This record gives sequence, C-alpha cells and structure tokens, in this order.
Amino acid sequence: INLFLQIIETENMMDRIVTGLSESSVKVRLAAVRCLHSLSRSVQQLRTSFQDHAVWKPLMKVLQNAPDEILVVASSMLCNLLLDFSPSKEPILESGAVELLCGLTQSENPALRVNGIWALMNMAFQAEQKIKADILRSLSTEQLFRLLSDSDLNVLMKTLGLLRNLLSTQPHIDKIMSTHGKQIMQAVTLILEGEHNIEVKEQTLCVLANIADGTTAKELIMTNDDILQKIKYYMGHSHVKLQLAATCCILNLIRNEEEGSQERQDKLRDMGIVDILHKLSQSPDLNLSEK
Repeated sequence: INLFLQIIETENMMDRIVTGLSESSVKVRLAAVRCLHSLSRSVQQLRTSFQDHAVWKPLMKVLQNAPDEILVVASSMLCNLLLDFSPSKEPILESGAVELLCGLTQSENPALRVNGIWALMNMAFQAEQKIKADILRSLSTEQLFRLLSDSDLNVLMKTLGLLRNLLSTQPHIDKIMSTHGKQIMQAVTLILEGEHNIEVKEQTLCVLANIADGTTAKELIMTNDDILQKIKYYMGHSHVKLQLAATCCILNLIRNEEEGSQERQDKLRDMGIVDILHKLSQSPDLNLSEK
C-alpha cells in the first residue's frame, strides 16, 4: 500500500483515477472504484487526496446508477468516507446520503444491505440528534425490524451496531425510545430468545445497556419483567461476554445519583440480582469481577 501511495502522489494519478469514475466503460469505472477503495483505508489519504479532489462528489454519482459489482465496492468505500475522522463525512451527509443508504438496505444483494447499514452505523457515530432522527425517519422502524431479523449475520450485527450508535447520550436515548421504544424492545426480546451466536446476543445486551443509560428510557426495561428475567438469565450464563454485557445493564439501572434509583434497586434485589452479583464478584475474569 505504501508503494501504491507513493505512485499516486509522485505521478499525480489521483486526477486520472477520479476521472475514471465517470467513464462509460463498466470495467474502467470498476477499476477506478477499486483503486479508490484501497486508498480510502488510509486515514492520511482521507484527510488529504480525498479532500483535495472532493472524491465524494463523483462517488455519490456512481452510487445513483451502477451495476451491483460497482455498487458493492463503491458503497464499501462510502463506509470509509463516513468514518468520524473523515472530512468528507459532512458534505456526504448534506448530499442526501441517508436516503440513498436506506435504499441500499432494501437490496436483495446481502453485500449491499451490509454496506448500506454499515455506512449508516458510521454516520450515526457521535452524530447530532437531527442526523439520528433523519436516519430513523428514512429507514423506518419497519425496515429496522426487518434488518434485525435478516438471515445474513453481517447485516444483523451492523444493524445492532447502528442501534448502539443511535442510542448514545442520554437525551438522544430518551428521545428515540419515546417514539420507537415499543418496536426496539420487541426486536431485542426476539433476538435474546432466538437461536443466535454469542456475538449477536452480546451486542443485543449492549443495546439494552445503552437503553438502561437513558433517564426515562430505563423505565422501559424496569416495567418489562420479561426483559429483566432475560438480563438475570444472561448474568448467570456460562460465557463471560454475556455476563459482562448483562451486568452493564444492571449497572446503568442502579446508579445512586439518578432519580428513582432506590425503587429500581429494591425491585432488582427482590429478583435475586444481588446474590448473582456476589457470585460474579468472585469471577476469575477481572473485568467482570470489577463491574
């Protein structure tokens, strides 16, 4: 890659590659997209050449109308351009990327669904409330629900990642859960009950931990005995990742400085959570015992 970067810089190839995105030949466009995709893995390139040549503009045009083989690589590159440290993130957001990406999540091609949701996940990371609201509005809770039951594991994992990024910072968590709470809790319940691997269950419990970090949102957990029993069950699971994620849920529910903490602590104590915490405090896993 370093040699590739040197060639790009010394031979002033960037202009030619970017021009290749507009070529009529599918093979040339695909080659140009592949070159740029490789370059987009470099933080330095994202902050220099990609910014200097405004690569995002022709890329967005490519994404509007191209065969799947180009779309897969182009949308994968867009995931990199939407990372938090990329200067292209802001102009891409302003150019209607949300609707385009939400459209990709409805593709029959699983690779395009993955890239669409992955790009949205990157877009939602530490984003303002307005961007998060735009994503939810364009995606719709129905589509979010479909993606959370997608047969492709990568789609499911990236959708859970999107949910975690949407449900961050207390005001955002409370706002989103006040409007979409019922559907999100339903989806979480189905995943925790389903036949999924450890990583999926862990990410789902992390989504619950984020909800538990809300001010008003945590009541959606405290008033749902089924969910509370599931958290209790996973605290006693044989896999430490699930124990840790479930314990984080409890930790966010019981903070002393938050209003109603005593009532929540009393309810969880009555459920036998304290006994489980005593056992977990003796865990050989230092991270878990500390929590």
